[in-house]
Amino acid sequence: MKDFDRLLPPPAALAVAARLLEAQGFTIVARNERGDTLYLARPGHNATLRLSNHARRPRQRRSHPEVVTSLVVATPKRLGQLDVMIAAALRDYAARTTEAAAGELPPAE
Repeated sequence: MKDFDRLLPPPAALAVAARLLEAQGFTIVARNERGDTLYLARPGHNATLRLSNHARRPRQRRSHPEVVTSLVVATPKRLGQLDVMIAAALRDYAARTTEAAAGELPPAE
């Protein structure tokens, strides 16, 4: 089996996703106490991309409006699946940061 076809358990998939996002110019700006959620941002942006193994609850959405999109990896993923998920998260992040700059930020997620 090729590495590209191998299923990565969620912790490994999250680590790979974080490295791929860092390669796209993001830096880790915060993490939760358990270490299963990372918040990443691009330099000069207040908006963050949330990378986690679980979805946000309504209270978390209200208390962290800086999160403009989330990438949730709750089940094992192949590298190709991660690439697709990251591409979608990057599109969402770009759209929401552009809208935020124009004052038209829609609700995240």
